[in-house]
Amino acid sequence: MAANISSKTYVRSTRSGKVQKIVREVYLRTDIPCSSQLCKACLEFAPRNAAGQSQPFVLSDKPAGTKAFPCGHYLVPDTNALLNAMDLFEQSSAFYDVIILQTVLEELRNRSLPLYNRLISLTSSEEKRFYVFFNDFRVETYVQREVEESVNDRNDRAVRMAVKWYGQHLLAQVGKVNAPAIVMLTDDQDNIRKAKKEGIDAATLRQYIGTLADNESLLDMIPESQNAGRQDLNKGAQPLYPEYFTVSRMMTGVKAGLMHQGIFNVSPYNYLEGSIKVPAFPKPLVILGRENINRAVDGDVVVVELLPQDQWKQPSTKIIEEDTVTKNEDADAEPQQDFVSDREKKALQEQVKRTHKSGSETQPQPTAQVVGVIKRNWRQYVGHIDPSSAGKGSSQGRTLENVFLIPMDKKIPKIRLRTRQVSELLGKRLLVTIDAWDRDSRHPVGHFVRSLGELETKAAETEALLLEWDVQYRPFPKTVLDCLPKEGHDWRVPTSTDDPGWRDREDLRHLLICSIDPVGCQDIDDALHARKLSNGNYEVGVHIADVSNFVKPANAMDSEASIRGTTVYLVDKRIDMLPPLLGTDLCSLKPYVERYAFSVLWELNDNADIVNVRFTKSVIKSREAFSYEQAQLRIDDDSQQDELTLGMRMLLSLSRRLKKKRMEAGALSLSSPEVKVQMESETSDPIDVKTKQLLDTNSLVEEFMLFANISNQL
Repeated sequence: MAANISSKTYVRSTRSGKVQKIVREVYLRTDIPCSSQLCKACLEFAPRNAAGQSQPFVLSDKPAGTKAFPCGHYLVPDTNALLNAMDLFEQSSAFYDVIILQTVLEELRNRSLPLYNRLISLTSSEEKRFYVFFNDFRVETYVQREVEESVNDRNDRAVRMAVKWYGQHLLAQVGKVNAPAIVMLTDDQDNIRKAKKEGIDAATLRQYIGTLADNESLLDMIPESQNAGRQDLNKGAQPLYPEYFTVSRMMTGVKAGLMHQGIFNVSPYNYLEGSIKVPAFPKPLVILGRENINRAVDGDVVVVELLPQDQWKQPSTKIIEEDTVTKNEDADAEPQQDFVSDREKKALQEQVKRTHKSGSETQPQPTAQVVGVIKRNWRQYVGHIDPSSAGKGSSQGRTLENVFLIPMDKKIPKIRLRTRQVSELLGKRLLVTIDAWDRDSRHPVGHFVRSLGELETKAAETEALLLEWDVQYRPFPKTVLDCLPKEGHDWRVPTSTDDPGWRDREDLRHLLICSIDPVGCQDIDDALHARKLSNGNYEVGVHIADVSNFVKPANAMDSEASIRGTTVYLVDKRIDMLPPLLGTDLCSLKPYVERYAFSVLWELNDNADIVNVRFTKSVIKSREAFSYEQAQLRIDDDSQQDELTLGMRMLLSLSRRLKKKRMEAGALSLSSPEVKVQMESETSDPIDVKTKQLLDTNSLVEEFMLFANISNQL
């Protein structure tokens, strides 16, 4: 490795008034590759691993061409481009062979962690070909911040420097004819002006997309806040909303206790009403009316100021939905004078009347108004276009139109979209993003991301639910699949107990263990056993699949599982927390095969009192996988006298004693569909066999799983 050392000295004063000298050193290298498959020089000098192999180069040797760059091109976006239009870079129809600079990646992480995580996912995709180039560690592309230069200007200069180096580097390697263009993407006009002055190819997102074929759907995805052709619907009119306070004024007010900061929550029943819970008051502050809500969206971190006492009110008990009250609203016009519509005024008047009639016992609650937003909680939203907002000519042509999107979430206001695809998007479930909400706009403006399909179709509505509830349903990335055992479904517990996999594990394969689950269960995560001991007591065991053997801390699979949280079951499919190889095979305690487990073993007497308990990692071999019905039939069949059946009867008997003791000690029994069936049966016909099986065997499993949790805490 060739390296240089760059150092810079800083001087700062400490709290005690002394001067402190800080020296920062950066080790600069010359062997950080460009990762273009066209370049042979970088391939020769690229760093290698212990096996002497270099990482495969990412950028294609035949990058796609456009009208402006027919010989092919690589893209280098700056931070603003990624902040404003991450949806565009995730599209499968464009944006391949993208160079992500270290400068941009770190700035994005500081400004938006969710977008940073989405970008990291793109860099892991082999298909999209996103390459992270560590420009701050390469000699030729390292940029030192100048005196009185802002951090933003330094970062812009670092991006231009890297783009210029890439162009010169590839030109020297493959010649002018074969060298692809290096295109900087940014919506910063000053950055574009400086880039063109330095001879660098640069374009805004709109300009670049204009050079692509079939670009109409991509043009709709350009953020409205960055749209140079944005229509000013309310030019010259008075602002509709109060201006936000400055950050310094808000922070001073919060510190003095005159203002309050918290998370804004919209009522799911009334879009004109919200609340905010703050430490200074025992009850949430009520925020009523469009003007007091002041462009806050559900989940935003806001600062509020109390209103005078004569404006305090009770929360509404009336359901007021925005799409009903503001139906037939014109998406191409803003209200000039009647900012709050007559319908909304009438709804609020009815609310006040109900409050006054509620009696003197009900005291009005303090109300507040939003004076600023500290942090936006905007995300991607699912909804459909309001047909009444689409023009009559929407079925013809490709004219640019303004329409309203009605979100599925009733707490989110209508979003104005500007699109050329109204005829194609009507009657579809759509995914959109909010871009901005200016003072002169009654509604937030956003852009179209993609269509999910026809309204009320199973595929579209299922995906809409997954997106609305933030369920991660994308396929597992390659980095996660690489964490799986190389043997795949052929993986087996090592036969030799000297193998490292047996370390600290107890051999419990001799025990008669079985599992009891609903019919069709594939991910068997727990199993049970019971046996009589020579001293007359009972040994009971609960065995949990040892997933930790395959999911190591902080690896890609562990991170993915922490994001997903749990396996989600839908009517027709399931969204796995772990790859199916683990969930339904290697970590499933299937019968007749050896599996790693974590076991809890108790010794109990005839009264089900705990005599001893211990925990251990183990290797088990389940003898059978029963459904509730099969287990109950076997328990009730007197002809079955084998040890496995006797063990299940033992478990059922002990579970009943445990439950009786818990209930006598004051345990709470929560109602469930099974309990309801049992209660109805006790008052009418005798309980049927199938219900009895469900109640008894489910109680058996639940009782011992509860027992395991209690013992673990003890």
